[in-house]
Amino acid sequence: MEYSIREMKEEDWEQVACIYKAGIATQNATFETKVPTYADWMKRTHAKCCIVADDGSTILGWSKISPVSDRAVYAGVGEVSVYVHPEAKGKGVGDSLLKALIVVSEQQGYWTLQSGIFPENISSIHLHKKNGFREVGRRERIGKMNGVWRDTLFFERRSNMIGID
Repeated sequence: MEYSIREMKEEDWEQVACIYKAGIATQNATFETKVPTYADWMKRTHAKCCIVADDGSTILGWSKISPVSDRAVYAGVGEVSVYVHPEAKGKGVGDSLLKALIVVSEQQGYWTLQSGIFPENISSIHLHKKNGFREVGRRERIGKMNGVWRDTLFFERRSNMIGID
């Protein structure tokens, strides 16, 4: 499977939103229940750290960083999201996206990447561990989904290049 990794463009939004919707439907990817508008999504996204895997006609997956806070002290800490089109799963797209996102994040000054992952999402746990994330802990009963409390596992990755001085 051939594809390129590039910065997301607004015209990619329809396909990106469909991939996000598929992730929401699994109930193991996010607490979100609906896809936001493009404008609302971008408000919570570092635009330079929003990338897609594109095979020339189809967006196969996307990855982005959302700043965790607007406080200056946390400027280099970002929350990672990685979503892969259901038909592209298991083909290395998520791995390529996360590797590329790590490079871009360091170019943008991020020293810590974090991710909250449902314990049931084994493929996401494996993907993050494979790319240098470590499990920091379990956030018990952190949020309700359909009236049921859910836990998330908290992962982080520290840059070996940024924030080490």
